[in-house]
Formats: sequence, structure tokens, C-alpha cells
Amino acid sequence: QVQLVESGGGLVQPGGSLRLSCTGSGFIFNNYGMGWYRQSPGKERDFVAVIDSTGRITNYSDSVKGRFSISRDNMKKTLYLQMNNLKSDDTAVYYCSVRRGGTSVAFGQGTQVTVSA
Repeated sequence: QVQLVESGGGLVQPGGSLRLSCTGSGFIFNNYGMGWYRQSPGKERDFVAVIDSTGRITNYSDSVKGRFSISRDNMKKTLYLQMNNLKSDDTAVYYCSVRRGGTSVAFGQGTQVTVSA
């Protein structure tokens, strides 16, 4: 079955950087688009960024555009999210997803990102 495992979260000061990783198994990784989402306490899960199966086409939410970068290594079956100039509003649990037909069909267990001084 599809398995997605995120890593790389942690505590970082405002203005700092983190890189999240997500390793996929149980499906043909390079056949699918992938995405990152996040959820803050008391809020719904929100879209952060998506990438197509080749890695050439990306899209970002307005709140992270210019600060975050999504990428993938199909040989390693790994999705990345480079997060720069982090703000307190970026504090959330970050989830990766596998997408089919423009919809996320499975999510990982999430990794916590906390931005605080």
C-alpha cells in the first residue's frame, strides 16, 4: 500500500530555514504528482505546494511563494520542501501527499515545524 514518511521538521527561529523530506513507497513514485500541505491547531489542512511527476511544473500558495521551494528526486523516491525565511505563521504540521487527477489521494503522518524565538 501507499506509504509516505516525512522527516526534517523541528524548532527554528524566525528567519531561519528547514528542509523537509518525504520518502514514498508502495507506488510508482515517478508516475505521480506530489504535494505539501500543512495544518495548524484549530485550522483545516491547507495547500502549500505541488509538483508534477517530472519535477518541471510547480505551484505554490501565495503565503509561501518566494520563500519555499518544492522539488523531487525520482531516483531516490523522495519529495522535498526547502523552507526559507520562516515566520511564526508557518508553524504547523506538514504533510506530503501523492496526487492523482489533481487531487491528493494519500497523506503521510506529518512532521511538526515550529517557528519561534
